[in-house]
Amino acid sequence: MRRPPRPVDLPGTTCTSDFPTWGLSGMSGRNRRGRDVMGVGLAALNRLAGVSVIDRLGLRRQTEKAVYEASRAGFRTVAAANRTFAKAPGRGAGKRPSTATGSGLFDLTPTDEQKMFVEATSEFAAEQLRPVAADADAECAAPDTVLKRSVTELGLAQLTVPESLGGMASERSVTTGALVAEALAHGDMGLAVACLAPAAVANALVLWGDESQQQTYLPAFVGDDVPAAALCVLEPRPLFDPFDLRTTARETPDGYVLDGVKSLVPRAASAELFVVAAALEGTPALFVLESGTTGITVESEPAMGLRAAATSRVLLDGVTVPKAALLGAAAADVYADCIRLSRIGWASLACGTGKAVLDYVIPYVNERKAFGEPISNRQAVAFMVANIGIELEGARLTTLRAAARAEQGRSFAREAALARRLTAEYGMQIGSNGVQLLGGHGYVKEHPVERWYRDLRAAAVMEGAVLV
Repeated sequence: MRRPPRPVDLPGTTCTSDFPTWGLSGMSGRNRRGRDVMGVGLAALNRLAGVSVIDRLGLRRQTEKAVYEASRAGFRTVAAANRTFAKAPGRGAGKRPSTATGSGLFDLTPTDEQKMFVEATSEFAAEQLRPVAADADAECAAPDTVLKRSVTELGLAQLTVPESLGGMASERSVTTGALVAEALAHGDMGLAVACLAPAAVANALVLWGDESQQQTYLPAFVGDDVPAAALCVLEPRPLFDPFDLRTTARETPDGYVLDGVKSLVPRAASAELFVVAAALEGTPALFVLESGTTGITVESEPAMGLRAAATSRVLLDGVTVPKAALLGAAAADVYADCIRLSRIGWASLACGTGKAVLDYVIPYVNERKAFGEPISNRQAVAFMVANIGIELEGARLTTLRAAARAEQGRSFAREAALARRLTAEYGMQIGSNGVQLLGGHGYVKEHPVERWYRDLRAAAVMEGAVLV
């Protein structure tokens, strides 16, 4: 009896967008020649895999493996070859943001402008992020419409760009960035990271880029077609220390040569610009890399959480960049501030998602009945909810204090470390308690707390990616 052909299942894929979506998200109307050539080759391999004679010859497994390897290599090449940073026309001279003036009082009451930003961001998170979060988590990709609206409606990348270059910043406002990150994460942390990733690169250029770097790259971040970009710090090894980098930069007469691997980089498959952390003569430094540079390869790396951020690995193999690619003249305080500001960003994201957990479990425990009464009447339940609120408030105040000191140009190393410590420990605990309070419901995808639990664990391990 003739056996009908069956579709090829690519082995090793755990997410629907591991490879195929790269060819779509990374094009954006640019050169598709590489994709077309690859498409013809893959089509031929798939037709071969559908021929029933390979089953009679016992070659089914070898053929499927060939299709898988070809698709893996093909999409990896297309991802690197078809993304080129498009420079926007310059708007004016580069400028460092001035530090905010402080009243000398510990007052974290948002200004009217900050209230406006937070209100708009909260509305966007509730109406745009929350409804699509589950699908984005399953597909390992943020919807293009959401990413576009985060630019056109919120202008996230423009918040820190100086007015002289078309942005909205007249002075440095780390607190505003922290509040915006918190409000976005209340909708979904993975989508928030996807939306904030380009702003991290823009922020790094504003804070540490020279005038030439700012004029070259920042104008692209103030229009309606903001390029995907990412801050790459984390490396794929246990107990990663951001001040002990294995990615290296070697100085040459014409510039630098970078080698290494960066892990869990958001939207890397479609990114046009990277800011990469690498050790230059043993000192951590930041470099600006355009994605079309020879030697940059991207591999999909879906993780336990933040799946909507479409995280990937970025492999650097002999990547040559000019002298002008170095940010901040490799000053030690530049890289240290980058790590601290990134940690404030992650603490803010954790606070936003933790607040989402609290807002979800309170009505649940009040409405859910057992033995004829709401489960919130039980002390164990009430105390667990109260602990979530207590730890969340403490972590949030510490995070905002670190942000306030940073924007005033004061030392914030201690406060940033405390914020990181609190949100790393209690963020995971809040997520775990949220699942526990929902019982069996907390373990299923019908309720979002299982996704928030997975996302909150990222606060303890992530470095870079966001920057406030």
